[in-house]
Amino acid sequence: MSAKPKLYYFDGRGKMESIRWLLAAAGVEFEEEFLETRDQYEKLLQGGSLLFQQVPMVEIDGMKMVQTRAILSYIAAKYNLYGKDLKERALIDMYVGGTEDLMGFILMFPFLSAEDKEKQHALIVQKATSRYFPVYEKVLKDHGQDFLVGNNFSWADVHLLEAILMVEEKKSDVLSGFPQLQAFKARISSIPAIKKFLEPGSQRKPVPDDKYVETVRRVLRMYYDIKAN
Repeated sequence: MSAKPKLYYFDGRGKMESIRWLLAAAGVEFEEEFLETRDQYEKLLQGGSLLFQQVPMVEIDGMKMVQTRAILSYIAAKYNLYGKDLKERALIDMYVGGTEDLMGFILMFPFLSAEDKEKQHALIVQKATSRYFPVYEKVLKDHGQDFLVGNNFSWADVHLLEAILMVEEKKSDVLSGFPQLQAFKARISSIPAIKKFLEPGSQRKPVPDDKYVETVRRVLRMYYDIKAN
């Protein structure tokens, strides 16, 4: 029996959260080592584990993988969440790319100044409702299937649900004009592995708080405010 994947990151969402989501969707148990000190980070650097000197890093199948997209692609392919052929994989990549772009507006939100947060909040909602959600609404409406690609549960569905929930944390009624996405959210959330991950006590992380921000800044020596998009 192979060892559980081990995740190295902070005790918070960031770029690791999508990896947690995908492993959970695949029904894979995983362990985590949280970075709390600069010494922990330096040890990983000096040991050669961080190929590009950055986290996330995941130990899986004898590999120490970095680069979020590479990790996600590997997990999706390993657990049959990456389509049945090249065409479906291309569609999944395309839809995941869109949700990654949208989530990118949210990931750095906790590190913004108060003034920039107000601007970014409005931008997140505007981008979601005018650029990204209309695309997925149309895809689901046009093919009339339960899932985004090939009528099979895939990485694209997991990523979209994660993005929807992130935006809803900024504006709870953001799906009011998107009936297909409302139904999609309910459908995907009811899948047993997803439902379990959404329940209290799972390894899903909460909205980033000041403690998370302070830890990331200290470990990575971030002594500046990130600018809004």
